[in-house]
Amino acid sequence: MNRGAMIFLHDLTMVVFAWLGAFWLRFNLDIPADFNRAMWSSLGVVVVVQGVVLYAFGLYRGLWRFASVSDLKRILIACGVAALASPAALVMAQQLNQVPRSVFILEPLLLVLLMGGVRFTYRAWKDGHFFLRRTGVGTPVLIVGAGDTAMRLIKELETSRIWRVVGLVDAGSALTGRHLGDVPILGGIASIAEHAQRAEALHAIIAMPSASAAERRHATELAAMAGLAVLTVPSLDDLLTGRVAISAIRKVELEDLLGRDRIELDEAGLHRLLEDKTVLVTGAGGSIGSELCRQIDRFRPRLLVFVEQSEFALYSIEQEFTGQPVACVVGDVKDVARMDAVFAEYRPDVVFHAAAYKHVPLMECANAWEAVKNNVQGTLNVARAALASGVGEFVLISTDKAVNPTNVMGASKRLAEMVCQAVQAQRSATRFVMVRFGNVLGSSGSVIPRFREQIARGGPVTVTHPEIIRYFMLIPEAAQLVLQAGLMAASEAEGGRVFVLDMGEPVRIVDLARDMIRLSGFSEDDIKVEFTGLRPGEKLYEELLADGEATLPTPHPKLRIAKPSALPDDKWLAELEAWLAASWRAEDEVKAGLRRWVQEYRPATH
Repeated sequence: MNRGAMIFLHDLTMVVFAWLGAFWLRFNLDIPADFNRAMWSSLGVVVVVQGVVLYAFGLYRGLWRFASVSDLKRILIACGVAALASPAALVMAQQLNQVPRSVFILEPLLLVLLMGGVRFTYRAWKDGHFFLRRTGVGTPVLIVGAGDTAMRLIKELETSRIWRVVGLVDAGSALTGRHLGDVPILGGIASIAEHAQRAEALHAIIAMPSASAAERRHATELAAMAGLAVLTVPSLDDLLTGRVAISAIRKVELEDLLGRDRIELDEAGLHRLLEDKTVLVTGAGGSIGSELCRQIDRFRPRLLVFVEQSEFALYSIEQEFTGQPVACVVGDVKDVARMDAVFAEYRPDVVFHAAAYKHVPLMECANAWEAVKNNVQGTLNVARAALASGVGEFVLISTDKAVNPTNVMGASKRLAEMVCQAVQAQRSATRFVMVRFGNVLGSSGSVIPRFREQIARGGPVTVTHPEIIRYFMLIPEAAQLVLQAGLMAASEAEGGRVFVLDMGEPVRIVDLARDMIRLSGFSEDDIKVEFTGLRPGEKLYEELLADGEATLPTPHPKLRIAKPSALPDDKWLAELEAWLAASWRAEDEVKAGLRRWVQEYRPATH
């Protein structure tokens, strides 16, 4: 017999008990003989009628293991209808006068209690309510937050043998003394150390996925300073899309502390820009390029063309997009013939140029000419190929290091911006746009992976200078804003604009190091922070605008347009091409040339 049939037989049995129970209650367990005969003679009619009604309401498609309020609602409605159908059936059977009127009121009440009670008792047993809480299984943990997410988390952790929720703390104090489920709200988060000590908790779970990044950071810092191991629930995006359960608790990472509020994208506009189009991404295997490819794929392009110099990086991104409409091209942007051939073959509609050498110290001395050739000549090659193949939109990924640069890498990226503006000035149909942003958390060569490795080795964590600050953003956020800037460029009458991303407030690198040490469960007594001195070409702080630039607002709150003081012309571009034509230039010659082409370039003296 299948499960549904067994449950149906169970409910018919409950109908019998409810009908007999209603008679017994009506007569205080002492039923007169006449009414006793009426009770048994009418029972068959009632069971048949109410069985038909209960079955018709679909009570046997759900699972008792997950009985919920919606199941109780269906039981109430079904029992109400059954209570009305029973007297009608007894009228037709000419047995209505033999049944006391109060039985018709008592019977549905008893039936609801019996059917609902058994279901919810079964769920409580399966959820472990009868045993697990009483035995105190699991590590005691505090939940930070007292909203819907915290309530869902409590429910999902009720059966956990790993965690035992002993209390909640909240940002405010208005809820102190109340309970969420069976868990007390102990007080405000400012006193989390006291609450943790009284509850003997050593862990805290940040259950505030919809709060702002600043609020989550504040909660995490207070919990960490209280000596608690800090965990968090998945992001709000992951929860809403159902990719993970709320109980998929993980350690708080630095990205959680530096993450910012969710970006609102013009989804409809991006679909118009990218859907059913051929989109080409250079540097597709890099940190930014690969994330751009993931974000672009959401908008269903006809073909996504990956251009990448590194065979392994290209292989990695190809494996991630198995089964998708993609083309993988091994190619170097410095190879003008290769770029012309690729663009002629695929004729992309939109291009995102992310290929670049970006590591400041490596590009500063012996590799200076390679940085210029790759970042400047490579950009010019890709831009010219885009013009020849009729590309509609061309987006150059730039950097805040291009602003008042003190290093070869930054000066070469500023020169790449100017190259795109010079090409745009030739009245081409292609719209060029440059997007500037700061450091990206977790990108190859960034400080975060290096700090993780140093902490794993037991320290020390090395920082170049105690006052060095940087702008940071997450890789997905950077990629999304690049797409948004590309969309805005497509709506402009002319190109050549430099978009500046809102990078928020700059962060001291030494504070990042200390946060990572603390989140790893150590103190600065365990793992030291050491200062090693500024590296070649490194600045204490980065800027997003040059001295001669101002900004204009855009419809998107996190994007502004940098308005340059002057634009390069055809003569300027011809002279630059002649300089780039050299097969090799020494470091001093490269820096002298960059001072000529980028007026604001001032090489660092340390």
